[in-house]
Amino acid sequence: MSAGGAFGGNRGVRPVPPEKGVFPLDHLHECDLEKKDYLACLKSTGAQSEKCRMFSKKYLECRMERNLMAKQDMSELGFSDKDVLVTPSEENHKLQSPASDSKESK
Repeated sequence: MSAGGAFGGNRGVRPVPPEKGVFPLDHLHECDLEKKDYLACLKSTGAQSEKCRMFSKKYLECRMERNLMAKQDMSELGFSDKDVLVTPSEENHKLQSPASDSKESK
């Protein structure tokens, strides 16, 4: 038998806690929409997380707003002011807005 124990674990080394500590799970599904948007983005981009940073930011903001994690400045979590969420529907609205604004002003 190896020195690591029956299941291969090293019994002499103490486990290291997570850097950010423990946070509650979202049992009430308060941030499900943000989570689903992020996972859908990952799926559509072939798991390229960089392309889904805006969704990740919205998810973390949701968790902080609902006290599911400690409130932190987003810059401490690797986000900047440039990481702004623009959904395809908002982008289409921006493209259509100038034309509809000119019609409304007449």
